[in-house]
Amino acid sequence: MFAAYAARIDRDQPLSGLELGERPAPGARSGWSVVNVRAASLNHHDLWSLRGVGLPEDKLPMILGCDAAGVDEDGNEVVLHSVIGQTGHGVGPKEPRSILTERYQGTFAEQVAVPTWNVLPKPKELSFEEAACLPTAWLTAYRMLFTNAGVRPGDSVLVQGAGGGVATAAIVLGKAAGLRVFATSRDEAKRKRALELGAVEALESGARLPQRVDAVIETVGAATWSHSVKSLRPGGTLVISGATSGDRPSHAELTRIFFLELKVVGSTMGTKDELEDLLSFCAATGVRPVIDEVLPLDRAREGFERLESGDQFGKIVLTAS
Repeated sequence: MFAAYAARIDRDQPLSGLELGERPAPGARSGWSVVNVRAASLNHHDLWSLRGVGLPEDKLPMILGCDAAGVDEDGNEVVLHSVIGQTGHGVGPKEPRSILTERYQGTFAEQVAVPTWNVLPKPKELSFEEAACLPTAWLTAYRMLFTNAGVRPGDSVLVQGAGGGVATAAIVLGKAAGLRVFATSRDEAKRKRALELGAVEALESGARLPQRVDAVIETVGAATWSHSVKSLRPGGTLVISGATSGDRPSHAELTRIFFLELKVVGSTMGTKDELEDLLSFCAATGVRPVIDEVLPLDRAREGFERLESGDQFGKIVLTAS
């Protein structure tokens, strides 16, 4: 079957290890299901994998891709939960949880195999392309906002780095949930798009907010860390799920954190139950993922190049059939 896969690890030029071509189709395995992929979306996780983060060389070649929507062996339209081994379903009892492509072949292919427990019904209201955007970036944003930040309607939230998948999701979900959302970006066009999606104000990165916020959604890391901490009200919560600009800020702001009793919470992906809730939320409210571009699988390299450049706003989706 045709696939986009990591053939080599290159920490400095990750796309040099990306190849497109034929790979073995998944075989039958007890407790697992084979899904015919209709759409799969890119995440920064895929670029990190090509750099060798979470993907050891002894696992190569590895088909990339965490997210997918498609059709299972019984003809059902489904969405995949990307965390394997979260409850032991389909894997050994002592195997730690992992994300697709860390241990198991991913979704940038015509077919993918996952534990049957990881297969969820796709709401009829969502297209395959829309559903494929939800299991990583949108699920991450959902958990950051409603589980780890614990915000409620009427609260205020700062979303750093408008344009990325998680940040875009957080703006849309926050608006739909009745939050007062502020967003930042270095790019004027992305700030304008953030306003169109429901942010009450979009500012340049590092700019002073008109008010301190209840929570910050942080995925940028070092470049925005100090600003994120300074933007919180006393007792506020900073939730971090990524560090695309690096994980070593020049100013950790420790004094401010302890003096104002701020909370810093790490967040990774989300549970199957949270994905079910997110799917239902989107189906019921009309909220839909923001899609930057849809490409056929054989043009995957273009999608990776766009993701690496940071020019996208929303999700890049690959269609396999």
